[in-house]
Amino acid sequence: MLRDLPGVLTAAQLLETVESLVREQQPAGSIPWPDGHTDAWDHVECAMAMVLGGRLDAARAAYDWLAASQHPDGSWATSYDQLAVLDAKVDTNQCAYVAVGIWQWWQLTGDLALPRRLWPVVRAALDYVIGMQAPSGALHWAREADGTVVTDALLTGSASSYQSLRCGIALAELLGEPQPEWELAAGRLQHAVAHHREAFLDKDRFSMDWYYPVLGGSVRGAAGVERIDASWSTFIVADLGARCVSDRPWVTGAETAELAIALLCLGDRERALQVFTDVQHLREADGS
Repeated sequence: MLRDLPGVLTAAQLLETVESLVREQQPAGSIPWPDGHTDAWDHVECAMAMVLGGRLDAARAAYDWLAASQHPDGSWATSYDQLAVLDAKVDTNQCAYVAVGIWQWWQLTGDLALPRRLWPVVRAALDYVIGMQAPSGALHWAREADGTVVTDALLTGSASSYQSLRCGIALAELLGEPQPEWELAAGRLQHAVAHHREAFLDKDRFSMDWYYPVLGGSVRGAAGVERIDASWSTFIVADLGARCVSDRPWVTGAETAELAIALLCLGDRERALQVFTDVQHLREADGS
């Protein structure tokens, strides 16, 4: 499934990156950060890379870990060490993202066995997420360990969760279990992300709030191009990549790669290729 990107990376180099993730996978199936903790969102991102690299057994183990660690209400804690909870706070966006991973599995493998088996996990997760939707259409971003809902909304998290809902809706249709309430929630969420900036906390210094409405699908076309162009000079460091935070000097691989995907969603292959090429200075010899 991996292909060469001429002049930037070969398929073999990309496979090295996938293998660097597989090496980090824990016996329980979780895929941790370098500091040892696992969160559901980044875990799914790693599982998606494994699918792209053809490491399907590792990806299945990753999704089995999600099923095993999911709370009865459909949520996940913010942080785990294998199956042990480190931080019991719940992040809404982290709970939603499993739908993106399972939809990607189906799109790339054509294998329905895993989506069928994980469908109850996805359904419970997205039911939890829409239960966290505010009257504005935005999503309350978290629930504290004591059950208190954090009523603030984050633009990046809501934009990402919109993508998750769209993937969940597609899965529901694929499996013959349509979820009309998800459709309604997704429409309200998209409208909030695209048109009601006041519904969200002010996090404009973070590049994710800049490009995630495009990446997640809430803002596209001319409005998406205008959004990207408006803050390009704020976040882009020539020949290095995209800043994570506008007032800090570092560029980051994740944000730059995600920006490249957002640019591709707008049909801007030239700038996507440029920023992705620029950020290769962060690549380690082992593919990590």
